[in-house]
Amino acid sequence: MIYTNLLGLSLFFTNFFRHHIRVIEQPITRPSDEAHIALLTGFQYLVSISEVDDDNIFKICLDYWHLLTRDLYSIDQTQAQSHGMNVLALTRRGAEPDPLTRKSLLKVILSRLRVVMISKMVKPSEVLIVEDENGEIVRETTKDTEALSQYKTMHEGLVYLTHLDYDDTENIMLEKLTDQVEGNGWSWNNLNTLCWAIGSISGAMSEENEKRFLVTVIKDLLGLCEMKRGKDNKAVVASNIMYVVGQYPRFLRAHWKFLKTVVNKLFEFMHELHPGVQDMACDTFLKIAQKCRRKFVVLQPGEPYPFVEELMMELPKTVSDLEPHQLHTFYEAVASMLAAETIPARKDTLVAELMKLPNAAWQNLMQQAAQNVDVLFDAQAVKEIVKIIRTNGNVCKAIGPNGFNAQMGTLFQDLLNVYRTYTQRIAQRVAQGGDIATKSAEVRSLRSAKKESLRLFEAFVEHSSADDNGRQTIARHFLPLLLEVVLSDYKTTVASAKEAEVLTLLATCISKLKAAVAPAAPGMLEAVFECTLQMITRNFEDFPEHRVNFFKLLKAVNEFCVDALFNIPSEHFKLVVDSIVWAFKHTERNVADTVIYIYIY
Repeated sequence: MIYTNLLGLSLFFTNFFRHHIRVIEQPITRPSDEAHIALLTGFQYLVSISEVDDDNIFKICLDYWHLLTRDLYSIDQTQAQSHGMNVLALTRRGAEPDPLTRKSLLKVILSRLRVVMISKMVKPSEVLIVEDENGEIVRETTKDTEALSQYKTMHEGLVYLTHLDYDDTENIMLEKLTDQVEGNGWSWNNLNTLCWAIGSISGAMSEENEKRFLVTVIKDLLGLCEMKRGKDNKAVVASNIMYVVGQYPRFLRAHWKFLKTVVNKLFEFMHELHPGVQDMACDTFLKIAQKCRRKFVVLQPGEPYPFVEELMMELPKTVSDLEPHQLHTFYEAVASMLAAETIPARKDTLVAELMKLPNAAWQNLMQQAAQNVDVLFDAQAVKEIVKIIRTNGNVCKAIGPNGFNAQMGTLFQDLLNVYRTYTQRIAQRVAQGGDIATKSAEVRSLRSAKKESLRLFEAFVEHSSADDNGRQTIARHFLPLLLEVVLSDYKTTVASAKEAEVLTLLATCISKLKAAVAPAAPGMLEAVFECTLQMITRNFEDFPEHRVNFFKLLKAVNEFCVDALFNIPSEHFKLVVDSIVWAFKHTERNVADTVIYIYIY
């Protein structure tokens, strides 16, 4: 009964204010007159209803609060830009209420609303550590899309509230943080909601205010992390430190000492085995590295050498406790830093230093394989190969134009040899057991390594062809051998073992290398057209990745290398035309849209 009444009241007040607030505002002639008191009374009721511990009721109230704060902020900004007005100016009957007057008349309500929004803030997507139904701190396994949508609404509302009165927002947050540090009302939920709210208002304050505010917040949180005992408590505080610092790159860029302290703290968290902490540490490190990359590769005042060099010296120790997927994120983060290095020779040196560990592991495997090729088929060895190739792929994508050439030169021939060896092994297994062999664990793992190799080749072509020199380097030194191995495999392998990534690789080669790839384009098309069309034209369901990638390849050829179409055998050209006509009827929208683009172009 109480719930029903509160639900009804929330709907009544939000709908009434949504449609009739001007009717109450217009009679106001001075603060605290009868109309003003009536307005405040209604809003006091709605704020009190918003404090009720019920998600459905709060969401109803939240929608209106978001609307109100957005309108107040929008009108406030417009009025401030057009002309300055006395904040005590009052609305005349029949005129549009002055926004500054509305803001000042609702000051008490907006302050209470800030407290409610902060105390009920929901978890943002960056936070990976949650409290489960048993009250234990665990790593989040699935994303709550409804909560993410609610976070977006609350984030926007709190940003509007901060713009309307920054001082009040700061005071409320710092008072709540002081309570947590002093143990008054300490709880995981109270600290979480507060820190999520602090992170959500990034960019809503001036740089000077942001500096003063964050220095206090980060110092208090770091002190709290040292003070708290127990794995769960430390994990909660750590997750909040990582979230907050990740939201304020402008502050970190402007304050090197804080940036260095924060990154070193993240390195500490990478050794914390509590579920979710390492993942968040790596994700936050990546975010900071991308936003502050230049700071890490130049010499900072008071430092003996750039931070990235210090990082390289400690790298084996830093990554010693990371899982493979965390390791990939870490390497991507460091590569993002190195992308800011402007001296090519120094960048090559730093990349070589970064890749020492994976290169050593790779060379060890290749040396063992030279003695006994069966080493490459060991399940653990295949996993290690996939891990190393994926690490290289992440670095290649993040390092910037032409930054991966030297590293690719180190691996290239061995990569092709491994690719060829795995192709032969798969062919043997299929010859022995038929197409069903492609479903075996061994073949699936070998194909996984081949797929990662193709993705690495594609990333290399995409990110090393920014200028004519880069395109010519790839076309002359890498492409001939690459196409020889990849195309012969694709053409002769059974349909169920053909890698769709080959088609994506070819499309990328054509779209990125352009004229440099023209001599090789007819051979590329001849190798893949007929066998792929036989796979995808039997029906509209089989080989979905191949059909999408095939028409992406056609689109790239049509856009960047159309002459190649006229240099293939006439029977193959007819197949191309027939495939386009057939694809118009395709049920897969991506395929149909791509073909329409080809037709129009």
